Amino acid sequence: MPRGNPSTKLTITVAADVHKNIRAAAARDGLSVSAWMTLAARETLRRLAGLAAVAEWEQQHGGLTTEEMDEARRRVRAQLETSQLGLVGGESQRPNGSADPDVS
Repeated sequence: MPRGNPSTKLTITVAADVHKNIRAAAARDGLSVSAWMTLAARETLRRLAGLAAVAEWEQQHGGLTTEEMDEARRRVRAQLETSQLGLVGGESQRPNGSADPDVS
């Protein structure tokens, strides 16, 4: 009987060029393909949840202004630039390519 929190297996099919790029990215980040795909899926799900939260907020409070959107874009760009330099802690910084300690 498995102990702990075993992972669920998932079989997927991807285009050859995507497969090649996934394998290269996983190797670059020092991760298995499974761990890299798990991280990519988590990041996508987190982004989708954020977009849904913004849509819900806008439904209740009205759309964001141009100025608010410009400020948000500026902050996202700054965060991305900082995280790419390895200067931001937490999930943005992944010295081994992993944001989640349970993904290895």
